[in-house]
Amino acid sequence: MKATHFALPLIVFLVSGVAAWADDRSMRSDADGTHNPEELSLRGALDRLKHDEAHPMEYALGYGAAKAGLHDEAKRLFEGAVNRHESPQAMTWLSWMADNGLAGPEDPKAAAEWDRRAAEAGSEVGMFNYGLDLLRGRGVERDEEKGRQMIESAAALGQPRAQHLIDNDYDLESVTPDADSWKYRELLY
Repeated sequence: MKATHFALPLIVFLVSGVAAWADDRSMRSDADGTHNPEELSLRGALDRLKHDEAHPMEYALGYGAAKAGLHDEAKRLFEGAVNRHESPQAMTWLSWMADNGLAGPEDPKAAAEWDRRAAEAGSEVGMFNYGLDLLRGRGVERDEEKGRQMIESAAALGQPRAQHLIDNDYDLESVTPDADSWKYRELLY
């Protein structure tokens, strides 16, 4: 079975867990501790962060929080996943948040830095995104040669959008036709 068949149920599970956290903040406990620990909930993940405890679901729960609009919580979870696991997936989500001004002001330099770190960690998504940053000059100095190298590295690892960009002679509109053009105005004028 393809991985995409599992994606929708996982997203529904994560978002419903986040929604439950947002709606019900009561926790069952007694003098001896918690009867029903929250292992896969947003609240449980945030509590583990307070106690410097790692969990492999941190960035997945961060995704659910981000999609539910809980950006501060998502950022804390993604940062925890980076600090504990050097998670390139969490790095790409932090880039997305910085680029779009979620959990803070829009910060193209921080976004490009997260993309660079994810690329260095071997993430084909990080390579693709950092290649786009370099081709556009968004958050970094524009460097077409290095940008193309990053895109080619991502394509070699199987990133389909990178291969699509190469096949379309690096026409950025072929991969981001709905990009916010105002973000890239320095390239348009």
